[in-house]
Amino acid sequence: MIAAILIANAVFSIIAWPTFLRRVMKDQRARDAAGRPTRFLTVHIVLVAIALTLAALSLLAAGLLLSGIW
Repeated sequence: MIAAILIANAVFSIIAWPTFLRRVMKDQRARDAAGRPTRFLTVHIVLVAIALTLAALSLLAAGLLLSGIW
């Protein structure tokens, strides 16, 4: 049961966060007048990176649970 929740969490994150990041990158607040990334973009890139790292860890934990190692 816990492994299924971890897998569902990972799948959701892998689908949702990259889509969100594509929308953020198209937002006018993502770049300044010179085309440089703004804090808005930087913060969201960090959030997506953390979310995808947690998704990978969820998949790893699910694999360990399913294999009986953990």
